[in-house]
Amino acid sequence: MKILALVPEAHGGFGGIAVYNRDLIDACCALPYVQGLKLLPRHLRSTPEDLPAKVEIAFTAAAGLAAFTRQVAKAAIEHYDLILCTHIYLLPYARAAQLGRRVPIIGVIYGTEAWRPTGRLLVDRLSRSCDGLISISEFTSARFREWSGVAAGRVGILPNAVHTETYGSGPKPTHLIDRYDLAGKRVIMTLGRLDARERQKGIDELIALMPRLLAEMPDLVYLVAGDGDDQPRLAAKVAAAELQPYVKFAGRISEDEKADHYRLCDVYSMAGRQEGFGFVFLEALATGAPVVASVLDGSRDAVLDGKLGELANPDDPESLRAALVRALAKPRGVPTLLDYFSFDHFVERLDRILTAFAPNNLP
Repeated sequence: MKILALVPEAHGGFGGIAVYNRDLIDACCALPYVQGLKLLPRHLRSTPEDLPAKVEIAFTAAAGLAAFTRQVAKAAIEHYDLILCTHIYLLPYARAAQLGRRVPIIGVIYGTEAWRPTGRLLVDRLSRSCDGLISISEFTSARFREWSGVAAGRVGILPNAVHTETYGSGPKPTHLIDRYDLAGKRVIMTLGRLDARERQKGIDELIALMPRLLAEMPDLVYLVAGDGDDQPRLAAKVAAAELQPYVKFAGRISEDEKADHYRLCDVYSMAGRQEGFGFVFLEALATGAPVVASVLDGSRDAVLDGKLGELANPDDPESLRAALVRALAKPRGVPTLLDYFSFDHFVERLDRILTAFAPNNLP
């Protein structure tokens, strides 16, 4: 099998979608029947590293929309057994790459982009006509099928993989304790982009709950890691409540320091309303941190409906308070059930999906 993959970002990219797509490309190449994969990235932020030997990457595809379109046109006259389209907004390009041939298209859906009609009539129509779809979570699959009418059997579930060997438990890093003045403190942390268009990560709700939590547990600090244009609003909210000693903003965290920040926290919490899955929960769990996820979005899939972490309703302050108290009482430790999200299981799930949606194109 030869695969053409259209991706917004993957190797050489940044963020949750890029991480997922890197694993997806690597998993394709781990399958013995995949002979090769041509990768057309819409964006490249850095030089790709550790590309599988089976991958041919069209670097110029990332040089702008016109360049991406030219690479799609070039791919359309080449032979592929499968087109993998890892964002529904790229589906018109995937259809163009078919060039009228019977080459199956498998699309990928992540979260809010697929929870409701996109407003792009062609994209919505093509998302319904894919030979199959890969969803990052059961939650996203259900939200997509609700408006699209696509049958459940045409959507395969492929949750994130976590590479536990890159994390691991350990003591709280002293340099971070000193950086944020956290000696003798217990830390609740949220890590994410602070985007004014995405105010549904549960940060506002936790800030509002801090006075009540501090009355019960005066040694608490809430550390908000990440940057974005919503940080000034959040900082003003903290100042108005006179919570500056208890709510701290870490700014953007480098990849090199991410695992240490998870080790720094006593609980990782992001009980919101907008996660398609929530890879950050797996990262935190891989360092041994207890986590609090939401019953209102795909993060409940990341904690296996409560088997890997606490669940809270961000619309109910008492539900969030109780979940945080339960999590703070838990000892740190990497749960054995986290193996459910291993890369080996990711490859096995992908194999079943390709077998189901492109059986005539397998060798």
